[in-house]
Amino acid sequence: MADHSLAHRAQNPTRTETMHLPPTTPPTNHGRTVAAWTTTWGVVLGGVVAALGVALTLAWLFWVGMGIVVLALVLGKILQLLGHGQGGAATLARAQRRGGH
Repeated sequence: MADHSLAHRAQNPTRTETMHLPPTTPPTNHGRTVAAWTTTWGVVLGGVVAALGVALTLAWLFWVGMGIVVLALVLGKILQLLGHGQGGAATLARAQRRGGH
């Protein structure tokens, strides 16, 4: 049985330690950017086309779908570099026009 008496607590003080927490992160837009949506929907479209190619046993349609996926990834990266991604100039300007969202 644990001793929780005042005498026990006086003889065995509880030790506390200092927590070093990281600074708070700035608010984010959770990926709601032109670059993110373009990449996401491009990959989804490419995946659907590739899946149709597999289901219909059309190798050329599968590779067209994979091409769409690669194109979407490249286009998303280009949009990010042009400032339409997280923290980009175009995304921040659009957020300011919308009232900070």
